[in-house]
Amino acid sequence: MSKIEWTEQTWNPVTGCTKVSPGCKHCYAETMSKRLQAMGARGYENGFKLSLMPERLAQPLQRRKPTMFFVNSMSDLFQDEIPQIFIDQVMDVIRATPQHTYQILTKRSGNMREYFSTRAVPDNAWLGVSVENKKYGKPRISDLLTIEAKTRFLSIEPLLEDLGRIQLSGIHWVIVGGESGFGARPMKEEWVISLRNQCVSAGVDFFFKQWGAWGADGKHRNKKANGRVLEGKVWDMIPSAAL
Repeated sequence: MSKIEWTEQTWNPVTGCTKVSPGCKHCYAETMSKRLQAMGARGYENGFKLSLMPERLAQPLQRRKPTMFFVNSMSDLFQDEIPQIFIDQVMDVIRATPQHTYQILTKRSGNMREYFSTRAVPDNAWLGVSVENKKYGKPRISDLLTIEAKTRFLSIEPLLEDLGRIQLSGIHWVIVGGESGFGARPMKEEWVISLRNQCVSAGVDFFFKQWGAWGADGKHRNKKANGRVLEGKVWDMIPSAAL
């Protein structure tokens, strides 16, 4: 089982990445990759340098139980350096396992848009973009909406500023969370409430993942102590085809 609240398992046919926007500043995957490298874990010999893992492609084929997979929790499938033929192989596995659901999240929304401009999105693949701020994050929503996908989602984590109004028409799910770990940047309660209210009004499923290192009261503490409660409620909505 994954420790990520909104999925069941992770599948990493690619590891390693490069920073492209402020949301990447305190990347958990980079920290984890270096830790795994130090431990001598297989697949992390290169640390956080981009590495294709063709030997992992068949992993979902070995699981019969319907499962929600977060694809490349330790990377980004749409990096410039990843050959489209390898992405094709990932999609082939997704199509071959219709019992599973796959969450594919990227910060390279332009590359994802280009890739699917000549290919159909598998029905069991959910496409998402990261939206951490106005400058870098919000334009990714427009790219996502150009893709004909059955399910589209936004991962607004870490939320670094008030996003104002966001485009939710055509979006099915929104995840929001604050930053944790060393150097975490604070997230204000009113930013989260604004997004929650917009989702409720638009009929979009809303999932509040965590406060992170800064609580709703603006105080810095352990993320477990800050918890996941927003205005007295745990918001853990997921589109009906999922968990």
